[in-house]
Amino acid sequence: MTATLPECHHATTMIHNVYFWLKKDLSAEQVETFENELIALKTIDYLEHGFVGKPAPTEERPVTDHSFNYSLTLHFKNLQDHEFYQKECPKHLHFVDVCKPFFDQVKVYDTSPIH
Repeated sequence: MTATLPECHHATTMIHNVYFWLKKDLSAEQVETFENELIALKTIDYLEHGFVGKPAPTEERPVTDHSFNYSLTLHFKNLQDHEFYQKECPKHLHFVDVCKPFFDQVKVYDTSPIH
């Protein structure tokens, strides 16, 4: 049985936050390919906003995690756009196909507004 969200949630914007830990033995060329493919995801035309980054040089604190290599933040207008991105978006499918061999770990934190 598939759970469905109440209708009001289908129009809710959402932020898709992804953190990548790359394999330690990647060549400079592989890292460059990963970066270029990651940056290309920001150009998806139905996004509200896209951001690609690396850990900021902030102070080490117990609550700060600088262990990841790259982050991707995509702002979707609604959950349908996110579902399309995950299952059908050619740019995302290409990214996964090309870049999945480059990372050891990936974590995703999807968020929606509470107000």
